[in-house]
Amino acid sequence: MRTGVWLMGARGSVATTSIVGALALRAGLTEPTGCVTELPDLRGPALPAFADLVLGGHDVVVTPLTKRAGALAAARVLPGRLVDALADELADVEAALRPAPTGGTQAERATAVARDLTDFQRRHGLDRVVVVNVTATEPVAAAHPAHHDLAALRAALAGPGAVLPASSLYAYAAFTAGCPYVDFTPSTGARLPALKALADEQGLPYAGHDGKTGETLVKSVLAPMFAMRHLTVRSWSGVNLLGGGDGATLADPAANAAKVDSKQRVLGETLGYVPQGGTRIDFVPELGDFKTAWDLVTFAGFLGTGMRMEFTWHGCDSALAAPLVLDLARLTAAAHAAGRRGPLAELAFFFKDPLDAPTHSLAEQWALLREFVAGLHARAG
Repeated sequence: MRTGVWLMGARGSVATTSIVGALALRAGLTEPTGCVTELPDLRGPALPAFADLVLGGHDVVVTPLTKRAGALAAARVLPGRLVDALADELADVEAALRPAPTGGTQAERATAVARDLTDFQRRHGLDRVVVVNVTATEPVAAAHPAHHDLAALRAALAGPGAVLPASSLYAYAAFTAGCPYVDFTPSTGARLPALKALADEQGLPYAGHDGKTGETLVKSVLAPMFAMRHLTVRSWSGVNLLGGGDGATLADPAANAAKVDSKQRVLGETLGYVPQGGTRIDFVPELGDFKTAWDLVTFAGFLGTGMRMEFTWHGCDSALAAPLVLDLARLTAAAHAAGRRGPLAELAFFFKDPLDAPTHSLAEQWALLREFVAGLHARAG
């Protein structure tokens, strides 16, 4: 099943690491560490093989992919030996990248993106193309009447001004081109009624939002533990320090607020109440593509006895996110092949703020994912 993986934000750290990782896996130069779909419980015939993935994407940045990969190697995000060994393959992907359209109306830009997707699929003889958004976090989108009606949205996009944020315009273009869409960011993406209607009209699945790679991953394990032990969480406070492009983006207060809201939602959804405290995200350029998160949890046990726990997470977001990007592309392609449409709630395991999620417990999300993938394999077999 030849599958295109089209990355919005293709020259960013997450996308570049995903590209190098996919090429290395295809060449047998690395192990699939971090790829959930390669666990025995999920591996099977429904998923496209790494050798069947064809990579492309859009970006407003024009820095060559080999230079971006070299910079990440210098920052210890990925091995330099892989960048050297995969120089020819990276050049092939570079040839498939396209500049993100910036001129004209939003309708014209969406048409240009959809045309690039269609050309990519035809040129490479692909069965389908999955669009994955790994662009910078956006502020919460301003409301617009056209967000609620597909016909009104189509009309409004042809006019002047911005009707959709970039993430949602990419979703619109993907659906128009007949492509499933995955939003790995906390941006608005496909979370608008008009875009849901478009996905339904085109018979397409989509997934999101905000990849669960670090601190929130830990929260989704610990919060259910407190709930199951009937312990009262009195406060939960976290400080996130990060550098790189993501950190620079989140230095903007509006983008920061959107990210914090996504990170905090798991506590209220899991515990059934919101404890005191919050999450703070600070930009520290010195950290580069690495991140440190420190959390303090205070809780009460029997007879009101107060207790506390702390944890610290040191990680590289790009190295944690990239295998999940590949997982999501493979799973969404398999869901599309199986005829699924609409939000893929079964992929909640991968997201901080998952669409239509029945639970925020990582263990319960894992069980849901296993059942979903088993059904895909049974159908493919």
